[in-house]
Amino acid sequence: MIKAGIIGATGYTGAELVRLLELHPEIETIFLDSRSYEGIRFSDIYPNLRGKVHDTCQSINVDSVPEDTDIIFSALPHRISQSKVLPLIEKGFRVIDFSADFRLREAKIYEHWYETKHLDDRTLEKAVYGLPEWYTASIAKAGLVANPGCFPTSILLPLLPLLKENLIKNKDIIIDSKTGVSGAGRSSSEVNIFSQVNENIKAYNIGKHRHTPEIEQELSLAAGSSVNILFTPHLIPVDRGILSTIVMSAEGITRKDIEACYEAYYGKKSFIRILKEGYLPETKAVKGSNFCDIGFVIDSRSGKLVVVSAIDNLLKGSSSQAVQNMNVMFGLEETAGLNAAPIWP
Repeated sequence: MIKAGIIGATGYTGAELVRLLELHPEIETIFLDSRSYEGIRFSDIYPNLRGKVHDTCQSINVDSVPEDTDIIFSALPHRISQSKVLPLIEKGFRVIDFSADFRLREAKIYEHWYETKHLDDRTLEKAVYGLPEWYTASIAKAGLVANPGCFPTSILLPLLPLLKENLIKNKDIIIDSKTGVSGAGRSSSEVNIFSQVNENIKAYNIGKHRHTPEIEQELSLAAGSSVNILFTPHLIPVDRGILSTIVMSAEGITRKDIEACYEAYYGKKSFIRILKEGYLPETKAVKGSNFCDIGFVIDSRSGKLVVVSAIDNLLKGSSSQAVQNMNVMFGLEETAGLNAAPIWP
């Protein structure tokens, strides 16, 4: 059995990770870290796990991590995470980090967008970006995997093949993404209280959302040239899910071209579902799963290609993608512990 520990286990993504690892046939969870809930049984915090998870939360530091721990997940916010992860890396532990602290390849870009100092820019060169459909070989050998953000996952998966094969231009890409309230985290604030969210849809951080450089970094690598996007996120009154609608020029391409491109890149990938003509993704069809659904329309009247993707922000956008990365790191079947079908309705 692979022995796993979770730092920051009591946020939404940490809790989903606990649930997934409990069901994983090859994993033994050996510690759940939480300073806020130290000494409290995990199932008292998350009652959905009563009778399933019997662990009590501990406050863990690097010196108290058991030496036989095979993998550590850090589900802490940016800035806080790097201060915990760096000592673990120095001691030789393999880590999957949920924060943005190791996703960007240049410290100065991280420091500009996240307005905080990076503690060790040399580690950025060693970290592997954890998009398993694209970086499988690197993830398998990695000591540190930077789990992608939720918005970037929903945007990169549909766009990367098209840019890699030069089917679309590297400019004038307009992205509209809508996310459920769980993306704002578990702590209450004006962003996620009921009276502010219910019966309300709002755009926020237009042109300055912190996921923008992560998206542009990966798109530029695929395109082989600089890619700039216009990214507008929206908060909508649902618990979970992300729907991204991406608009770009359709000059010189046909539906068959795009279908062939997606088939070449994703035809054998377990968690990417390319929808046939006449169908478009919806968040409910991926809820509770590691799937990313992708559909598209070529609008001949406007000359635009419209690509739509849907993921569960807490799963393929975070926790189940982390488990997928772990499976790759340890040579397991990529689908291990992740075969559950989406929940409907």
